[in-house]
This record gives sequence, structure tokens and C-alpha cells, in this order.
Amino acid sequence: MDERLFRDAMGKFATGITIVSINDNNEYKGMTVNAFMSISLNPKLIAVSIDEDARMYAELKNTTKFGVSILKEEQRELSMIFARQKEQDREIEFIEQDEVPVIKDALATLSCEVDQTVKAGDHLILIAKVTDITIQDGEPILYYGGKYRTINPDDNLENRK
Repeated sequence: MDERLFRDAMGKFATGITIVSINDNNEYKGMTVNAFMSISLNPKLIAVSIDEDARMYAELKNTTKFGVSILKEEQRELSMIFARQKEQDREIEFIEQDEVPVIKDALATLSCEVDQTVKAGDHLILIAKVTDITIQDGEPILYYGGKYRTINPDDNLENRK
């Protein structure tokens, strides 16, 4: 099978959008990541998968702590800026949470401490302990079929006849 077919098949899985962020010598850096998942409740573990061609690959490979910000639907522009789909035209508002930067007003933010790294094909999987969490009201921004999407309450399966 070719790479395009694989990408198209993976695009059929709707995901949320996160920004993974670090403090790199007192400079906050972030990148858009949709390969994010919960691993375990006890201990509280998450995983993110980073492409070896990603601009922050080296920094993330060597970090011990990072933040994850789960974006709200009105934060789509931030996702595009961190994915380099749009030029940064304003200051990005980070806040410190348990010594790591996270996006201000995100739907949820997690402070993470790297537990393990696993090389998997052309990606690095960071498995991390969650050390702090904040949650805010709102709806998530989604990614499906190569496009940003939102949750539309009128389109829930339970509302269909």
C-alpha cells in the first residue's frame, strides 16, 4: 500500500487538536499535535507521537517536562500558527502551570513529566506522567479528513431519526 492511502485511512479517525509546549532556555516553544492519547489512569499517563521531521523533534527528544493544551473551537487559529499553516501575527498567550508553558484559556491543560520515550518508525512517542491539570468550559476543535471541524449539537446521532 502507498503512503497516501495510509494517510487517507488515518484521516478517517477524528481527533482533537493539542499544542505541545516546552520551556527551551526561557523561550516558550510549541507545536500542533493531534497524535495524543490517554494511556493510564493509575498512574496518570498520556502519550504524544512526534514525527522525526518535526521542527521541535530534537527539543522534545531531550526534554524532561512539557505541556499539552487541548484547544477550544475558537482557538483554531492557534493550531494553524503552531502547525505553520498561518503566519504568527500576534503574541501567543502562554501561562506557566507546574513549571511548563501551556496555552492560556485552552479547553484543558496538562503538565507532563517524561516517563519513557519509544522510537516507533519515523516517530518518537513520549509517554509522560501528568502532574497537573486545569479544565475550562467550551467545545473542542476537531480534525477529520484533513480539515478542521467542530462539534455541532444538532448533528448528534441521537437526534437523527
